[in-house]
Amino acid sequence: MEPVVHVGVACFVWKDGKFLMGRRRAQHGRGTWSVPGGHLEVGEAWADCAAREVAEETGMQITNARLLVITNDVFPESGKHYVSIWMNADWAGGEPQIIEPDKFVDQGWYDFRSLPAPLFEPCWQNLRGAQPELFV
Repeated sequence: MEPVVHVGVACFVWKDGKFLMGRRRAQHGRGTWSVPGGHLEVGEAWADCAAREVAEETGMQITNARLLVITNDVFPESGKHYVSIWMNADWAGGEPQIIEPDKFVDQGWYDFRSLPAPLFEPCWQNLRGAQPELFV
């Protein structure tokens, strides 16, 4: 089987100055914290993917989804390679729920000064790149 590059979309959902993070349960990144997200479907717009994944994983609705950054994430230990599209969005409704317990086991609202640990490595790199002064 040929190696495949996957496209993932992750979304920082902002509410009252904080964003939602969950502790990953899936094998890839198990035990680390990240924002909601998943795989881009064929023909799907990035903002639509962000809204779908947030709803599927948390039950929340978002608005104003916009591009934050794109990262190239290679995981040699697992043989995975992702192009990750990181989005920002505003909370539009719903309270966070763990709808897919096979993906996340905990959720909470955080800001850059109160991040949980350990962070999923691509999320860590993204946060460090977006707010380097907070990681000195």
